[in-house]
Amino acid sequence: MGRGRRKCLSSGAVILRDLGHEYHLLMLRSYSIWDFPKGLVEVGEDPLHTALREVREETTLDDLHFPWGHVFIETGPYGRGKIARYYLAKTHRENVAILPNPETGIPEHAEYRWFSPRDALRIAGPRVRLVVDWALGQVHK
Repeated sequence: MGRGRRKCLSSGAVILRDLGHEYHLLMLRSYSIWDFPKGLVEVGEDPLHTALREVREETTLDDLHFPWGHVFIETGPYGRGKIARYYLAKTHRENVAILPNPETGIPEHAEYRWFSPRDALRIAGPRVRLVVDWALGQVHK
């Protein structure tokens, strides 16, 4: 990166729901891209705090817990040099609401779904597929 440029970091979470026989992953769709809830880390904000805030703002989920600790993965740069950090969390809630962005009043996502690991890998693009693989590896350690 050039001098004076700071990396543009987004922070979010891979959210799992335990169905007993397997975990399902919450993914959000924006246009044709499925991804996990995330958003830009504000100046002076801790990335974990950003992840919790963004998940709550984008899905209403506010009961996340971190049985694997605060482990995370960061993607390589994409888009305009953005890097995405994802923590691994669990929820007990199934129902999610897609809310409008508080600044624009427009929802950032068209829909959400809970995907099986196989289906999450099938619909994810290459960047997100690496995150799914990482999350499943953490769960099965």
